[in-house]
Amino acid sequence: MRLDDLDPTDNARDLGSGGGGGGGFGLLGLLPMLLGRGMGCGGIALIGIVALVYFAISGGGGMLGGGGGTQVQQGQTQGAAKACDTQAELFACRVMTSTEQVWGQVFAEQGKRYQPATINFFQNSVQSACGQASAAVGPFYCPSDKGVFLDTAFFDELDKRFGAKGDFARAYVVGHEVGHHIQNLEGTSAKVSQAESRGSRAEGNHLSVLLELQADCYAGVWAKRSGRLEPGDIEEGMTAANAIGDDTLQRQGQGQVVPDSFTHGTSAQRKQWLQRGLDSGDPAQCDTFNAAI
Repeated sequence: MRLDDLDPTDNARDLGSGGGGGGGFGLLGLLPMLLGRGMGCGGIALIGIVALVYFAISGGGGMLGGGGGTQVQQGQTQGAAKACDTQAELFACRVMTSTEQVWGQVFAEQGKRYQPATINFFQNSVQSACGQASAAVGPFYCPSDKGVFLDTAFFDELDKRFGAKGDFARAYVVGHEVGHHIQNLEGTSAKVSQAESRGSRAEGNHLSVLLELQADCYAGVWAKRSGRLEPGDIEEGMTAANAIGDDTLQRQGQGQVVPDSFTHGTSAQRKQWLQRGLDSGDPAQCDTFNAAI
């Protein structure tokens, strides 16, 4: 993916390290966020389900203390490195610049003004308006902050653990989270959160799947309209989408698939909706809520 000619976004912060022990969620404490319920975070992390896989493998052992924990202390972020100053952060910041260009154009076509998201880099754990989260939750979007949160160590996890190599696999992660920002601006996240609070767990999980698949489609729309894709990029994105489908992760983590517990969609669904965005470049084609899924 051609990004080298782009300046990094100005909408970036490096929050430093929130500390790895005694203050973060344990994996059990992360479950509400992962399931999209109870945290006010309608946009769940793209790879948040990874924590569920770890939970299944470890049997819940090794959890950090406290559901919510203590907030990040001011001293922990003072003197933090300037955002976008590492290779991984610079890449993500350039992706954000591209998303700002594309979604700015889309919103302008609709007679609206786009309000960019902020990308927040952290290490180990972070305090957001949606609660405190360990890096185990993966990249996530918090509507109250209008912010994408990313520990760039996840890029290595994506490559080494899930075999999703390449720059577009990483860009897809960021593009998906920006897709949740679009849902927040459109009011979709709030509507889903309200519907989840009224329905059953199974109904809430289904709504979460629809939200996630739409964010996948929005990521494809951004990539298509950016004009920056190179040969092999789409294959990289599809490999990533396939690797993080609920069915694939559950099969790897617990040896069986439980469809009612899906929160992000199957591998086939994730690839389908990413491809739809890539084919159309049209956000109007991303209406998962009125599609037969």
